[in-house]
Amino acid sequence: MKNRAMSRRVVIFIISVLVLIIVAGIAFGGYKKNTVTKIGLILTGESSDHGWNGVHYEGVAYACEKLGAQLLVKENVLEGTGGCVEAIHELAADGVSMIILSSYSYPEEAKTVVEEYPDIAFYGISAENYADNMTSYFGRMYQARYLSGIIAGLQTKSNQIGYVAAMPNIEVNRGINAFTLGVKSVNSGANVHVKWTDSWDNEESEKTEASELIQEKNVDVLTYHQNQHYTALAADEAGVYSIGYNEKVDGISDKYLTAAVWNWQKLYHQIVREHMLGKSNSVKRHWYGIDTGVVELSEYSDQVSEEAKRRVEEAKKDILSGKDVFSGIIYDNEGLQRCDEGENISDEILLEKMEWYVDGVIIDE
Repeated sequence: MKNRAMSRRVVIFIISVLVLIIVAGIAFGGYKKNTVTKIGLILTGESSDHGWNGVHYEGVAYACEKLGAQLLVKENVLEGTGGCVEAIHELAADGVSMIILSSYSYPEEAKTVVEEYPDIAFYGISAENYADNMTSYFGRMYQARYLSGIIAGLQTKSNQIGYVAAMPNIEVNRGINAFTLGVKSVNSGANVHVKWTDSWDNEESEKTEASELIQEKNVDVLTYHQNQHYTALAADEAGVYSIGYNEKVDGISDKYLTAAVWNWQKLYHQIVREHMLGKSNSVKRHWYGIDTGVVELSEYSDQVSEEAKRRVEEAKKDILSGKDVFSGIIYDNEGLQRCDEGENISDEILLEKMEWYVDGVIIDE
């Protein structure tokens, strides 16, 4: 009996010592772990600008605040300079577990280094490059572009519509084509004239191209794919209708008809939450449609007719019911049939191989 009692005391003593060791370890930091998730964001411009970079920053900041993550930002990282790779190395050294590449060319630049950081989840916007730890994310902005094209097609009197665009990459081409399909769905006689600026953000070039489209091509509606809203401002100064992009612009006349806009807060909340749940890179791509609210049209100007609103709502219902913008008979602007009755153009082509333009697009050099 004495031996059993003694054994019990020894066991109790040992357990007590172990508990004290564990408690002391926690108290003095030996077992303490930093559980705050760090998210990295790389931007081509300032986080405070009133265009592409600002809305991305606000979207990621909102997600991090709601989900309890810490946001680290690298600003003014120009594409094609090597700055993206340098920013990735710096963010990795700072201990981030997720890096958001918020501009089109970043994923291409990053593909050489993502394998160096297998424990970091990379999310590349509208990416054509993928890896085990790099996923593409975007919204189906082409759906909102198509709807805005309906408004432009019904608004034009000259049947000449202008489009100021940064560069002929797949993302930009997809938007031009969707917009033109929307125009053509209500006005078969209209054309869309495209001018390139070769830059995401260049006030002088964008305003110059907009003015040339107005003066030389007789366009009476303008839209654009640029980080800023200089095209809309140039259109307003010239008394021409415009349709915005990215976010709604305030302080413009009612000739600013509507805008194809993003809700980045919704999108970034979804992908940051996915990362924090341990589900990063679980799919090849995230592509959110108009049904999610990630892409939509802003409110209309008083200049938009009731007929145009009705046609937009009908087209939106078709999209929500499963009808794709890039479906049915589609010819390109060189006369080649790209899609037939009862067919859809696949996501792979829309995301990775759209290097052509639909009938009605005129590229003005």
